[in-house]
Amino acid sequence: MFTDWTEALEAESLPLDPNPAQQLTAAARVTARSSRDKDDMALLLDVLGLPTDPDTLTALLPLIPETGDAPTMTNTPAAPALSAHEAMAISMHNNGDSQQAIREATGLSETELSDLIANQVLGLPRAAAVPEIDVPVVALPVTNTVQKLLDWAAAHPAAGVRSRAARITADLSELSERRDSEAAQREAEAKVAKAKADLEKAQEELRTVKAGTRTTTTTAVAAPTPIRAGLGSGRSREELADIRTWAREHGHTVADQGMVPKRVLEAYDAAHQAPVRKAG
Repeated sequence: MFTDWTEALEAESLPLDPNPAQQLTAAARVTARSSRDKDDMALLLDVLGLPTDPDTLTALLPLIPETGDAPTMTNTPAAPALSAHEAMAISMHNNGDSQQAIREATGLSETELSDLIANQVLGLPRAAAVPEIDVPVVALPVTNTVQKLLDWAAAHPAAGVRSRAARITADLSELSERRDSEAAQREAEAKVAKAKADLEKAQEELRTVKAGTRTTTTTAVAAPTPIRAGLGSGRSREELADIRTWAREHGHTVADQGMVPKRVLEAYDAAHQAPVRKAG
């Protein structure tokens, strides 16, 4: 299938029994139209085994698209230019070579070759390139069905499928690590909360004990001292009245109320107990 009607018309104009020189010339013209610049054209010609002498390159220069893009059909959007290996793969495919032989010669993967043929030969839109992620497939604690699916995808010959398996495995590993990390964080937060609650309880008990101790001490200090019946002297009111009368008669000064000075009491006792002691 041709990508430009001009190529189809040129192909129809070729004789049915072309000689090798005519074939090489036609191939060189198609290659020139698929080139981005002079260097790319020279590389394509060399890969395809076409002449690359200066005269041939000079003659083919006017055929290189001015925009640097590969020619396309007028009813389709512009497609990116093919590399030398891609152009070689298309040429081998048109010659009837097997896909295995094309992959060995060009180094393209099965997915890349399928996309290239679908885009350049069948006219289907080219799938966006999926970068291959070099991540080892690590066994994860998943169900047997999921694990078998990942094992199958990891061993798939298509690079795109292997890359997807690697990405899924990496995502599962990251999610597993995050789950374990968050679980450990929640456990630590629960321990901290329990420790704070225990500390607050202990502090409340300590405050209660301290408050009880202060109340007991204050009560003990503030308790009034009982007044002895004898106003501190152990004597009755009648005896104190006699002591005051005796004290005034003997020149001592005493108040009418309150406590009698100790010296007066001692003098009174000495005056009244001396005769008793002498009599004894």
